[in-house]
Amino acid sequence: MNKAILKLAIPNIITNITVPLLGMVDLAIVGHIGDETYIGAIAIGGMIFNLIYWNFGFLRMGTSGFTAQAYGAGDWNEAARILVRSVAIAIAAATLLLMLQYPIALMARLLVKSSEGVMSLALTYFYIRIWAAPATLGLYAVKGWFIGMQNSKVPMYIAIVINVVNILLSLLLVIIFKMDIAGVALGTVIAQYSGLVMSITLWFTLYGKEFKSRLHIAESLKIVEMKRFFIVNGDIFLRTLCLVAVFTFIPAISATMGDRILAANTLLIQLFTLFSYIIDGFAYAGESLVGRFIGAKDEKSLRKSIQYLIRWGLMITVVFTIVYYFWGEFVLSILTSSRGVIDTAMEYISWSVLVPITGFLAFVFDGVYIGATESKTMRNTMFIATAAFFATYYIFVGYAGNNALWVAFLLFLTLRGGLLAAYSKSIITTKRYHYE
Repeated sequence: MNKAILKLAIPNIITNITVPLLGMVDLAIVGHIGDETYIGAIAIGGMIFNLIYWNFGFLRMGTSGFTAQAYGAGDWNEAARILVRSVAIAIAAATLLLMLQYPIALMARLLVKSSEGVMSLALTYFYIRIWAAPATLGLYAVKGWFIGMQNSKVPMYIAIVINVVNILLSLLLVIIFKMDIAGVALGTVIAQYSGLVMSITLWFTLYGKEFKSRLHIAESLKIVEMKRFFIVNGDIFLRTLCLVAVFTFIPAISATMGDRILAANTLLIQLFTLFSYIIDGFAYAGESLVGRFIGAKDEKSLRKSIQYLIRWGLMITVVFTIVYYFWGEFVLSILTSSRGVIDTAMEYISWSVLVPITGFLAFVFDGVYIGATESKTMRNTMFIATAAFFATYYIFVGYAGNNALWVAFLLFLTLRGGLLAAYSKSIITTKRYHYE
C-alpha cells in the first residue's frame, strides 16, 4: 500500500510544490523591487484570484472522485462523460468571469480597505491575469481527470512546465523589460495557456486512441447524467465558499491593520501554503485510491489506504514543525529583504509553527471524502469550522489584535480535521459500495 500511495503522492507533491513556490517567487520578485506596498499588492491580487478560482475547485475535486470511481469500475464511457462535463463547465465559467471582470474589480475595491497605492498595483495585476481564466479552469478539469485515472505524472509534468515558464517570463518581463508588477501577471497568463496546450497534447497522445470515440457531448450533458455530478459538486462548492471566505478575510482584515501587518501575514500564510500543497500530495493520492477501491468494491484495501495516509500525514507534520521552529526566519528572509517586515512576521511566527499540527488531518481526510464523493459531510464540517473562525476572531480581536486572527485560524484547521476524522468511521465503514 505504501508503494501505491507514494506512486501517486510523489508526483502530486512535485506538482503541488510548484504552486506555493511560484507564489513565493512572485513575492520575492516584487519584494526586491519595491517595499511592502508591492508585497501587499500581490497579497490582494492573490486574494482576488483565490476568491474567484477556489470557488471552482469542484472542477478538480469532483472530477477526481467521480473519475476514480469510474476507473475502479472499469467504466471508460463514464470516465469520458465526466471529462466532457467538467470541461464544458470550465469553459462556461471562464467566459462568465471574463465578462464580469470589471464588476469583480469594483467589488474588490469596495471590500478591501487597503491603501490606494496597494490597491492600484493589485488591480493592475488583476486586469492582466484574469485573461488566464479559460486556461486555469480548463486545467482544473483536466488535472482532476488525470488524478482520477491514477495518473499523477502528467499533472506533474504540466505543472513543472507551467511554473518554469512562469518564473522565467516573470523575471524577464520585470527585470529586463521593466514591466514591474504587470510583468509578473503577464508571465502567469502566458504560462497557463502553455500548460493548457501541453495538457491537450498529452491527453490525445496517451488517451486519444481509447477515449476519442467515447467523447459524446450531447450524451454527457443530459440532465439525468448531470444530476449527481451537480449534487456532489454543489456541496463541494459551498464547502469551498467557506474556505474562500476565511482566506479572503485574512488578507482583507490584515489590510485594515496597516501595510506592515498585511505584508507580515502574507509571508506567514506562505508557510501554511507550502505545507498544505505538500501534504495535499497525499490527499490527492487518497482521492485516487479511495475512489478506485470504492468503484472496485474493495473495502479491505479502502480501510488500509486510509490508515497509511494518516501515517504519512503525521510524518510530514513532524518535518514541517521542526523546520518552521528552527528555520522560520531564514525562510522569511528568502521571500523579502525588508527587515521591518521580517521582524513583524517573527512576532507571530509561533502560530505558523502550530499550523502543521492543527491542519494535517483536514488535508488527509479531504482526500478521503473527495474520493468517496461524500461531499455533504465535508460541507457541514466546513460550516462549523468557518463559524468558529469568525466567532473566535471577533471575540478576541479587541484585546489580542493580530494574534486573534491566528488563534481563529488554528481553531478553524483543528475543527476541520477533527470533525472529518470523527465522522469518517461511520461514513466509510457503512457506505454502500456501489458504482452507478
